[in-house]
Amino acid sequence: MTFKDLKKKVSLEVTQQQSRLFERLQNKPFWIWDKEEHRQEDIRTNGDCCFNHIIGLPTKEGMEKAMFDYEKILYDSIFLVNDASDPSFKHKHLWVKKATGLEVTEFFLRLMAWLCLRNNDYQNSQMCIVTGPNIDIAIKLIKRMKALFEPKLHVTFDSKETVLELNGCTIEAYPSNHIDAYRALDNPKFILIDEGDFFRKGEQEDVRHVCERYIAKSDPYIVMVSTPNAPDGLFERIEKEPEVLILQMVARHLE
Repeated sequence: MTFKDLKKKVSLEVTQQQSRLFERLQNKPFWIWDKEEHRQEDIRTNGDCCFNHIIGLPTKEGMEKAMFDYEKILYDSIFLVNDASDPSFKHKHLWVKKATGLEVTEFFLRLMAWLCLRNNDYQNSQMCIVTGPNIDIAIKLIKRMKALFEPKLHVTFDSKETVLELNGCTIEAYPSNHIDAYRALDNPKFILIDEGDFFRKGEQEDVRHVCERYIAKSDPYIVMVSTPNAPDGLFERIEKEPEVLILQMVARHLE
């Protein structure tokens, strides 16, 4: 077998793996927050009750952990309808100032993957992760997303280091000092700004400007997550703005 034939065979196997994954995860909830309902669905489906149980629960210090109460707050904050008179209205722009160790980034990486895989709504669209000014951080976050599917499901991906393709949606990570490609997306549906308070000051304003420009274009979810950094940084400035929905995770680490 030639190298070219071997490469084709590996690519076909990867595609078949991913197709089986998509079929298994379609129409599954991210998490079932009612414990008894979750238990019953777990029994009924033989463990295929929700996205997180199918791919494997998050781990901390080697132990699997269920979703925490604060993660339900995060979930509800962007997905629950907030205006009964207008069911289409949701708070799609979330600012999260957090304590270290809450794994909020992990939560949103999982959420983004679920949105791609639950149905076909996000085909032919993009999701973006903007990280600090270091390509290694961008690579690390995409690697974490790919790794969500490897330990339990043995699904691998052959895309480049900063890109993940999930069910027709392109997820790409961009360092904050190199966002030229991020400015020219056709249809971004989810933007995650990770540790934005640590971007350089000029980059903070630039990244925010591009995010807000996309609101009128494709109405994406926009989530800014960071531990607090220096005074008068991006997060402090947003915190002082009027009419901002603020979710502060700094009080304590919920166990």
